[in-house]
Amino acid sequence: MKNKQTQTNNEQSQVSPDNINTTSSSVDGAILQQQLLLAQMHQQQADDEINLGELWQAIWSEKLKVILISALFAILSVVYALSQPNVYKASALLAPVSAEGGSSGLSALAGQFGGLASMAGINLGGGQSDKTDLALAILKSRSFIERFITKHDLLVPIMAVERWDMATDTLAYDPELYDQTTNQWIRKVEAPQKPQPSLWEAYVAFSDLLMLTQDKNTAMITVELEYYSPAMAQQWLTWLIADVNDFVRNQEQQEAQDSIDYLTQQLENIQVSSMETVFYQLIEEQTKNMMLTKVKAEYVLKTIDPAQVPEEKSKPKRTLIVLLGAILGVIVAIVIVLIRYFARK
Repeated sequence: MKNKQTQTNNEQSQVSPDNINTTSSSVDGAILQQQLLLAQMHQQQADDEINLGELWQAIWSEKLKVILISALFAILSVVYALSQPNVYKASALLAPVSAEGGSSGLSALAGQFGGLASMAGINLGGGQSDKTDLALAILKSRSFIERFITKHDLLVPIMAVERWDMATDTLAYDPELYDQTTNQWIRKVEAPQKPQPSLWEAYVAFSDLLMLTQDKNTAMITVELEYYSPAMAQQWLTWLIADVNDFVRNQEQQEAQDSIDYLTQQLENIQVSSMETVFYQLIEEQTKNMMLTKVKAEYVLKTIDPAQVPEEKSKPKRTLIVLLGAILGVIVAIVIVLIRYFARK
């Protein structure tokens, strides 16, 4: 028994050194692999630094070309900026006209006789916010703007003018579009278009000049209009505000008159005295409403800050144009240099 234990111990003592050597070799191999990996990473970083350095060297070696291309773009942007005509912006601040008189009376009657009035074809509802939204929608509508252009004869100034001469205070017309000596349109277009622009084309062009914004907190409305001539921008904006007030006023005046005529006609067929009282109240409120349409010039939009002749141009931003042109030139020049570098490499 003792001999067997001795033999087993001798075998273990003989195996242990081999196991230790094998484990040591595995550890050394793992350490070696880590060192190789770290060396590869350092080498990759060094290669990247070398590549970036080479790219910078390639750009620096072509610095004269970069400067020339950047200068060319800068010069072209200066020429472009100077060729753009000055545009001036007139603005006005408006407020919704508060409901009063006949409008408030009709609102009070709406709760009592709304059903009856609806049967009679009369609208007693509609607050001031509805009128304001209506006015803003009309200002942007095609039919209103086309009527505005026709009324004030603005087709030629909108579609044919290319700039404004400050020294002579005159408009300069595009000779390829309009012959000022004969007052004839000479633009070359393909069918179905005609030499004279249509009202639709004028509406699209005018819509680009007009901007409407409303502050949701205060309900104040800012109306802005851009044009080459500052005086004409102010005049057109003043006309526009007056015309939209006139349009809504005339529309409601006609509706009030139609309601009065209808109610007066229906009174002849009423047999119940209580119904006569209702109709007389409706006629009274419609009469008050029509009276307001005749005495209030600013019927739906009240001018808080009227349009003034702008003294400074709103665009073009020539400094910004030149700066962006120079930056674009630098980018294009660097791209060209790098393309040539990689092509040679």
